[in-house]
Amino acid sequence: MSDSVTPPERGALSRRTVLGTAWAAGAASAVMRGPWGIAAAAEPAVVAAATGRRYEMKKSINLWAFPYPDKMSLEKCLRLAKEAGFDGIELNFDLDSELSPKSGTKEFTNIRKLADKIGIAISGLCSFLFWPYPLTSHDPAKRARGMELAGLMTQAAADLGTENLLVVPGAVHIPWRTDYEPVANDVCDQRAKEAIAKLLPMAEKRKIHLNIENIFFNGYLMTPMEMAAFVDGFHSEFVQVHFDTGNIMQYQFPEHWIAYLGPRIRNVHLKEFTKKGTDSSLEAFRPLLDGTTNWPAVLDALETHRYRGYLTFEYFHPYQHWPEALIHQTGDSLDRMLGRK
Repeated sequence: MSDSVTPPERGALSRRTVLGTAWAAGAASAVMRGPWGIAAAAEPAVVAAATGRRYEMKKSINLWAFPYPDKMSLEKCLRLAKEAGFDGIELNFDLDSELSPKSGTKEFTNIRKLADKIGIAISGLCSFLFWPYPLTSHDPAKRARGMELAGLMTQAAADLGTENLLVVPGAVHIPWRTDYEPVANDVCDQRAKEAIAKLLPMAEKRKIHLNIENIFFNGYLMTPMEMAAFVDGFHSEFVQVHFDTGNIMQYQFPEHWIAYLGPRIRNVHLKEFTKKGTDSSLEAFRPLLDGTTNWPAVLDALETHRYRGYLTFEYFHPYQHWPEALIHQTGDSLDRMLGRK
């Protein structure tokens, strides 16, 4: 893609701008496929005993929690994450930054080398671009653009040295976008499966895992059973799950999903959510531990399946003043959750 970006794309550049006050979207995983036993969901009274345990999971944070690129360079973000004790950082592919189609293998490899020099891993790559260019859109041009971008993300992930690419396979409805005509459930399912099937050969060649994220707000893959059936249907270790705790918190419970999905989970977003309010917006997502998530139950469910991958804090509101405070606070919270303090 050239440096020239068309006006419609430039209007989709900022996830914070695009979503505004609407709902956000939301690795040692076993590669064995097939049906998994359903673990019983632990009761709160039981998992409370897990408090104080040490969990061998890895700390990560998403770049959206940093004031990038407005107030911090990518290098400064990487160094700050390292200083705050994170094992990894999740990067975001967009249309207008150095993490975009404007960069190629050379530029992404240099970012990888910088992260290596600093001593922090790139835990995964994700993108808001699956919303303006959904893989299940009625508009063939948007579907084609979405597939093109997903292919570029797959290559970028390989160049960045991560094996994890978060993928939103489709949507029945996108409530925060007025330009998306609802898609019938069966049509959405068919298009989503076709899209992932087309991406899979490239992903397998580059050894990139296409990790399907649970969204809930998009009306697709609404239960852990549906998610498991979708992932298992590809019979490939390179199609797994990127599980997001916050994206289902309004009506469901992350510990229940984890118990069912088990080893299919390749990567995890920790998105704190509060059920105390009625605000159906990004504001419902809170700083870590400032919500109603039963974190002992979540950690216990992950430990049951011996999850050893990344726990990535995802948040969309960098602090206006002293933004480094949020990063250090999150690092400290994760240390306490994982029993490191």
